[in-house]
Amino acid sequence: MEKINTLEKLNNMGKDMVGQIKKGHSPYFTTPLRSRGNIKFDKEEGVLKLGKKDEKRTFANVGQARKFMQTMAIAAKCKKFVEEELHTSIRGLYYQLKFSLGENLEEDLFSEQSESNPLIEDLEVALDVKREDFNLSTDRKGFVAGDMLIEDTFGGEKTVIDCGKQGRSGWSIPSDVDNGMKIKELNADYVLVVEKDAMWQRLNEDKYWKKQNCLLITPKGQASRGTRRLLRKLADKKLPIYVFTDCDAWGWYIYWAIKTGSMNLAYLGTEIAVPEARFIGVTMKDISDFDFLSKLTIKAKPVDIKRASEMIDYPWINRHKEWVNELKTVLRTKQKLEQDALQGPRLTFVGEYLAKKIANNDFLP
Repeated sequence: MEKINTLEKLNNMGKDMVGQIKKGHSPYFTTPLRSRGNIKFDKEEGVLKLGKKDEKRTFANVGQARKFMQTMAIAAKCKKFVEEELHTSIRGLYYQLKFSLGENLEEDLFSEQSESNPLIEDLEVALDVKREDFNLSTDRKGFVAGDMLIEDTFGGEKTVIDCGKQGRSGWSIPSDVDNGMKIKELNADYVLVVEKDAMWQRLNEDKYWKKQNCLLITPKGQASRGTRRLLRKLADKKLPIYVFTDCDAWGWYIYWAIKTGSMNLAYLGTEIAVPEARFIGVTMKDISDFDFLSKLTIKAKPVDIKRASEMIDYPWINRHKEWVNELKTVLRTKQKLEQDALQGPRLTFVGEYLAKKIANNDFLP
């Protein structure tokens, strides 16, 4: 989304409220309700989205007046950040707002950051923009190796980044991969998303991405907004997205958050979800397909069993019989398996395992 559109939306929000006041009305804005009851799974698109329920935030409502004022203060600061072309974190925004009432007032605009964070999300939803468009950054999380050139315009300078020449570290994925950043060149047959950084390093050392002509990405656990957004952009370029995680409910949830989006980010919908993604492993079926894995399983903890039980009830998961079978096997055997176990026979076996599965189209939906 272009920054001019973000600035225009912030300006229009302010103008609307001035107009309401001039007409003698209390200023207000509407925003889609972000409660769990308003989160729907769109079967056609395969994405978690917000439903059609809205809520009205008004200054004249005693119960809403403080939050209304806080939201407007956030909007004003974000407008300033965009106009100045300066970035900060949501923590930096909190301190800017906390300082804004002055030193001689006992009343703080925000007492804790936990007050301001959800209001940033309210503003995102109300204006249909991402926080990154407000120049709000989050921690970098995720790395890339492969034949891709990124053109990055930041701080008044333009830099071209070669993701194939970043050595053992890879290119660190920023929180904003849209504004001032574009994919200049890309030569890859698919994208492999590897849950753990240590496994990504193992495959990077083997130059798996070069041998298989792919992009190698690790989200380092649950994928950040920036990583999910990058995956969406790569999927839009018609690259298959394959996800490789541990064989347990937690690893599988990482996959589903990439594929359908997550409930807490349902308001971003198709912006970050990749319904085209396919799961390459590790699976419970692998335990029978590879004899050595049966000796390397781990006993699932009660929390693992509980998570698997919850996942089997999600309609976006239980519509796939293959996933129902996987989850039922976990519940029955009370076992799990780490992707690291594939290094059992030899360190290079992981690459062989992945290449074979991809060649055979051996995926879960």
